[in-house]
Amino acid sequence: MTTVLDRFRLDDKVAIVTGASSGLGVAFAKALAEAGADLVLVARRVERLEATRAIVAQAGRRAIAVAADMTLPENALVVVEEAMKEFGHVDVLVNNAGKGTAVPATRETPEQFREVIDINLNGCYWMAQACGRVMQPGSAIINIASVAALASGGLPQAAYSASKAGLIGLTRDLAVQWTGRKGIRVTALAPGYFPSEMTEQFPDGYIDSQLPRVPAGRPGDPEELAAAVVFLASPAAGYITGTTLVVDGGLTAF
Repeated sequence: MTTVLDRFRLDDKVAIVTGASSGLGVAFAKALAEAGADLVLVARRVERLEATRAIVAQAGRRAIAVAADMTLPENALVVVEEAMKEFGHVDVLVNNAGKGTAVPATRETPEQFREVIDINLNGCYWMAQACGRVMQPGSAIINIASVAALASGGLPQAAYSASKAGLIGLTRDLAVQWTGRKGIRVTALAPGYFPSEMTEQFPDGYIDSQLPRVPAGRPGDPEELAAAVVFLASPAAGYITGTTLVVDGGLTAF
């Protein structure tokens, strides 16, 4: 008999996590492994993935590391090829690789704007495309968006906000295309303030200055966001697709 907790398990599933060398990507990989999944860990510098692979091994699951720049469509194909070669199937994609910037709009160069869009939006599309070609019914794609797509944080983030808003639109469209026809659910997460490499680049005191806007009164814990990833990846979310789950301590409730 299947219990409700069984629905959150990912036993013997294979999950690809991009941007898995640090921060939230490590938390996602750890949580997915603890839920029973094997991992394909992706980052631009493969040597930085060794620590994440060790964490997956501690959870009793297997992992391979693949070096890839997500702005290149051909690299997405390589990631999926390596996953299929090693494990024979791909069941979950967590599109986590991204870049955050804060450049005043009158000073932002075309190159700076395009770089953010290329990583945060285009790269997610290339990975989703590649995975969508091999995923079987019951698979899930989770795109890591941001509350910046829904509300301003007061920083000059035109490129970042636009890329994350675009990612939410992409999520909705792929869900409509693939959920009924392919059985692939596509969802997005919109995190609020969580410690990450990006938030380390914020001005000193910025996060503290924003906490009065957060009903929870604190930044999020990466494990809280990782739990949401496991939920969306699992059969527990079997009737959820095309939507964005906001995990922000209530920031966007105002």
